[in-house]
Amino acid sequence: MNQTTITDIGTVGIPVSDQDKALEFFTGTLGFDKRLDMRAGENFRWVTVAAPGARVSVALVGIGNGGGTVGQDTGIRFMVPDAEAEHTAMRQRGIEVGDLLRWPGVPPMYEFKDPDGNRFEVVETVEDAKTAESASAGV
Repeated sequence: MNQTTITDIGTVGIPVSDQDKALEFFTGTLGFDKRLDMRAGENFRWVTVAAPGARVSVALVGIGNGGGTVGQDTGIRFMVPDAEAEHTAMRQRGIEVGDLLRWPGVPPMYEFKDPDGNRFEVVETVEDAKTAESASAGV
């Protein structure tokens, strides 16, 4: 039987066209903390940000540094205690957000885009599937 020694996810990279602009969006507009900002030579910069208190960080990888292409679904889901309140707050801060989705048995969620058009999901934290089902049924 194969076993891994992997214990956690530390950082998830997203492609950005301008690391300074992305850093301002994540720290200034979203309120994330800057975790790391370092240069390795003249042409490489490693920048990471994270939600306050979060263990997993997001690396803002410049597309010139092999970061891929911008404007993609990142597959990243950010968790919030109240999706509706955060949806309203993001709209008020000028962030492009999608509709707040409420499906039976699924926690409330919506998507938003960063300045490069990368898509992220925001999902309301639910203790377990039974709680989510009760919440969506109005119980």
